[in-house]
Amino acid sequence: MIRSLPLLHRIAGTRVVVIGAGEMGEAKTRLVERAGGIPCGEAEAHHARLAFIALEDGKAAEAATMRLRSKGLLVNVADRPDLCDFTTPSIIDRDPVLIAIGTSGASAGLAKQLRLRLERIVPPGLGRLAATLESMRGAIRARYPEGPDRRRALDAALGEGGILDPLDPDAADRVDDWLAGNEIPVPAGPVEIILASDDPEDLTLRQCRLLGMADAVLHGAGVPAAILDRARADALRRELPFGGPPAAGLTVILRLGCKPA
Repeated sequence: MIRSLPLLHRIAGTRVVVIGAGEMGEAKTRLVERAGGIPCGEAEAHHARLAFIALEDGKAAEAATMRLRSKGLLVNVADRPDLCDFTTPSIIDRDPVLIAIGTSGASAGLAKQLRLRLERIVPPGLGRLAATLESMRGAIRARYPEGPDRRRALDAALGEGGILDPLDPDAADRVDDWLAGNEIPVPAGPVEIILASDDPEDLTLRQCRLLGMADAVLHGAGVPAAILDRARADALRRELPFGGPPAAGLTVILRLGCKPA
């Protein structure tokens, strides 16, 4: 069960309340400033939407939380996940790409260690790829005017081993080649997947890739939600039998086979 809804909140140029001094307060102030926000005190809370409370005294932190909530602010309280309206993830910054790792407040240390390992995998040039794709948005739309075609082409190019694989440090240099027609063929029409297990951990890399690319997912009654959730959130999802033609684009048909002995 997802205990938090991950959101990226834009605070550039806006006030954010920070209450607290010392090491914790300084860390929260840096966090706000790094995102372009303007740290302020409680006296300016009427201008703010978010607040960070970094107080060692538990009762003082609870009192500040109640005051700020009464003014309509969402509150984060250092080391007190039970008081938090939101938590701050551990962040991998490849501007404009942000990879946020959170544990719903369960363990900041765990999120940190995951970030440190992923930092070694995510190339420094990932942000340049994102910026290039943004600058070429018009050209991409011109090449692929239809949304489903554009989405499938991007999925194939950005997929593992694709011409624009995000983990390839040189991917940004190949955007022009991709637009010139050197893309990888993408599947279209219905593709049937027979699942050997109802455990999402048993999905193959190909099955995960197809689910992530699918425009529609047709599934048998025994396919669990944990597997269906590997598909895009905006993909059409219907239980078999499906009383109509498959949706345009890539349709993945999921059937649960026999579990391995």
